[in-house]
Amino acid sequence: MTLYGGARGGGEFEDASGNADIFTLDSGAAVSASVDWRLNDGQLGQVFYSFQRSALPGEAFGQPAEVAVNISYLHLGGRVFFEGDARQGGGYLVGGLGATFFSPGLAGLSDELRPSGNLGVGWQWTLAPNIALRTELRGYLTLINTSGEFLCSGGCVVSIRGDTLTQAEVLLGLSIGF
Repeated sequence: MTLYGGARGGGEFEDASGNADIFTLDSGAAVSASVDWRLNDGQLGQVFYSFQRSALPGEAFGQPAEVAVNISYLHLGGRVFFEGDARQGGGYLVGGLGATFFSPGLAGLSDELRPSGNLGVGWQWTLAPNIALRTELRGYLTLINTSGEFLCSGGCVVSIRGDTLTQAEVLLGLSIGF
């Protein structure tokens, strides 16, 4: 099991009203956790969860202040080391497929669930037989595929649209094996 702290940035939406405004998600802190298990040939399966409190500019929804948007990723995937395995440490590729959950903090806006994936690279330092330190850089791609009313329930003044949402995250984690 690994617990991570880090930072996530990126993510833009287009104003669906046609005035060409671009609304960017706030960058900020992210917390993550993963559970890994050994597969054949030194590869590892992984369930990965990451959470960030972000926000969009208020004008995206006709509001005077920013609108909070919580973004969560839940992915099933794995890790594969370039050389060696998890016991020895070193560089690895990581990735997964799953879903992104958007939860806006404004009454009248709907939660959204969309398919997504991540791909990244990392380095693991083995500190003791069951303890390791990890650093990772992950990129996320969420399929939005909407032409209007994303994060919007009926009575929105302004709606946003986009085909994909991309974000990047840098993480530092502590792994404990059982």
